[in-house]
Amino acid sequence: MFLRLVQKICSLLLFLLGSRRLSGLENIPESGPYLVVTNHMGAADIPLVYVAMPSDQIENLSFFIGEKWEKPFFFGPLMRRAGGIYINRYRLDRKALRSAMEAIKAGAIFGLAPEGTRSRVGEMIEARDGAAYLASRTNVPILPIGLVNTDRAWPNLRRLRRTAFELHVGEPFELPDLGRRPKGKDLNAYTELIMVEIAALIPARYHGFYKDSPALAARLRGEDPWPYCQRNIAQADS
Repeated sequence: MFLRLVQKICSLLLFLLGSRRLSGLENIPESGPYLVVTNHMGAADIPLVYVAMPSDQIENLSFFIGEKWEKPFFFGPLMRRAGGIYINRYRLDRKALRSAMEAIKAGAIFGLAPEGTRSRVGEMIEARDGAAYLASRTNVPILPIGLVNTDRAWPNLRRLRRTAFELHVGEPFELPDLGRRPKGKDLNAYTELIMVEIAALIPARYHGFYKDSPALAARLRGEDPWPYCQRNIAQADS
């Protein structure tokens, strides 16, 4: 009940800030566990994802949130109650990762931004391997979500302008089976695959770090991007 109330508050907040267009909602799995991965550009990202989630799944939602948000007297406990797991974004936070894996194995829908922090440049930045690590250890489907114009919410608000938010849900996918336990460079390849799936859902102006990725070019042509992700790792080994 509490999280459904949070969902309604998020809906009201987004209504006050502008309009929203949600597409691909039919791709959302009927139940967890699964990972939700998104690009991260603004404070409106979490409310937009909350609004898109089916009401019967919202109580099962959990997500990473930067530990700096744990300190505010009201906001910190609220986010924990809403399913937030606080994580140190600047070092390997094994405790947060263990908590996330426990939640996923218990059936949670777990959301995170592979970039690890909000982009300050209005486009995708290089991602970290946290999402790939969780997916490879739990073997759950990955649901890619692309967010558009959340980076413009604050600048528009200062000018008393409304923002046209967009959320696009892609088809769930699973990481390719390597036949062995993934290692560091395998996680790099998995991470590129995840980011390519997100990038394919958003305009080219947001592709940023991945704009010249052969894997993304293949994905946009309708080809399997995975061989190109592996090729990059092979080139790094040579």
